[in-house]
Amino acid sequence: MARTSQILSGNARLLKSKVSKYAVVGTVISIAAILVATAIMSFLQVGSVTIDSMMSAQQTNPSLWMLDAMPFLFAFWGQYVSSIMAFEASAMVVDQTHELRTQTTILANQAMRSSTYDALTDLPNRVLLRDRLEQALNVASRDKTHLAILIMDLDRFKDVNDTLGHYIGDRILKQVAKRLQGVIQEPNSVARLGGDEFAVLLPKIADIKDATLVVSKIEKALHAPFMIEGLKLDIQASVGVAFFPEHGMDADTLLQRADVAMYVAKKNHSGFVVYSQKLDQHSPHRLTLMGELRQAIDRDELVLHYQPKINVKTAMVSGVEALVRWNHGVHGLMPPDDFIPLAERTGLIKPLTLWVLNHALQQCAVWQEQGLKLDISVNVSANGLMDLDLPDTVAGLLASHEVAPERLVLEITESAIMLDKDRAMQVLTSLAGMGIRLSIDDFGTGYSSLAYLSKMPVKEIKIDKSFVMDMEKNSSNAMIVHATIDLGHNLGLEVIGEGVESKEIMAKLKGLGCDVVQGFHFTKPLAEAQFSEWLSKSINSGLIKTDGGQTTK
Repeated sequence: MARTSQILSGNARLLKSKVSKYAVVGTVISIAAILVATAIMSFLQVGSVTIDSMMSAQQTNPSLWMLDAMPFLFAFWGQYVSSIMAFEASAMVVDQTHELRTQTTILANQAMRSSTYDALTDLPNRVLLRDRLEQALNVASRDKTHLAILIMDLDRFKDVNDTLGHYIGDRILKQVAKRLQGVIQEPNSVARLGGDEFAVLLPKIADIKDATLVVSKIEKALHAPFMIEGLKLDIQASVGVAFFPEHGMDADTLLQRADVAMYVAKKNHSGFVVYSQKLDQHSPHRLTLMGELRQAIDRDELVLHYQPKINVKTAMVSGVEALVRWNHGVHGLMPPDDFIPLAERTGLIKPLTLWVLNHALQQCAVWQEQGLKLDISVNVSANGLMDLDLPDTVAGLLASHEVAPERLVLEITESAIMLDKDRAMQVLTSLAGMGIRLSIDDFGTGYSSLAYLSKMPVKEIKIDKSFVMDMEKNSSNAMIVHATIDLGHNLGLEVIGEGVESKEIMAKLKGLGCDVVQGFHFTKPLAEAQFSEWLSKSINSGLIKTDGGQTTK
């Protein structure tokens, strides 16, 4: 307060001195005006201007008396007004300075909060979570107790962003944050690490049963559909957990190992995984892949393997499915499950799909030149299906390799189709209009509407191998396969059974009227050279024939 008074007094003196300067100038002007007026009156009275005549004019003219008082009145008024103005101005400056300081403090607090809290969900961010985790570790170490850290990642959330937009995605993240806070009542125990990844700190936990109970509550909280602008969305999550002191003694180790467990849960679609030492191989493996996948695409380190499709009635090879592999310099030949999910999460699925399409059509053109009329199937992800440029891209590749559109089959999962039915219909209609055949892969595992499915321009459905492989042991699966074949035929679609690994399964599918089969019973997916050798043997044995029954040379 004393400091404010000093500032106020100092500012007042400074401003008063400036205002007083003009008051003095005004007083001088007033005195000059009096002298001029007196001289004029003296001249009018006696015809000359002298000191005596001016004194006489002052004494005999009352109007000059009022004029004589004006400099004194003006000086007094000027000093008074200048004092008031100076104090008011100083007070205003002090008020504004105080306001600026207040705003600066608010901005500083906001900056400090933004460095520790997530702007979208208002949850603690990774920085604050790590600080809270370290504090909890200190307490747990001192009291010889346990704690757990959960890392949670939303499944297929990138598809939501790509399909519905980031605005809808952000609203879902806010709702997820609210539901997590409803489950975990402890303040600052739920954090958003970034993107669609959340963390939960459980500072007081006895064993895995307690963690399982919390995960169960989280799953129940997320089970209720998310209603966004009339859309009903189902959101699921993969959760990884690490315990102190079993899985690590410091914050960084626990977070890293919980993340490893979460990645395994997402990869295996198991929902919830507790860290174990055997999972460590996944962490460096995944980090390496994330950094090298784009280079692998650019450097042509990917390869295609081919698996034949066999027509059940004619025993002819009707086509092949192109399956991508990664010929990694360190990890060897890697199956798609090891890197396709990474491609979908990191945005590399589009260039990866383009690479597969380009090389598959290139190989198809080679076979075409050799006189082999083989259709070639390529898988398209949900992101690819939502790409409105996909039809033009495919058209350009077909023209480049001089492959007829009817030779290309694009396989799309039904869950991808149902993600955005209108957009999917637009893309599928364009592709079908070009003459490209469309196939629904893994049929029976998604959530498609049969009424809507009947309107889609698809030509075939592929029964998921999980049903086919277990037909002999599981009567329910056998009934599902039978019903799916009948449904496909009633819709005018060709039905393909994949996962055929024995002649018994082959015989059952043939008996049920399945049109085409593929699986290890015939051959596993083979590299181009091995597949060409297999084709050659098949041609010599009469397996591949033209419609006229002649062996294709």
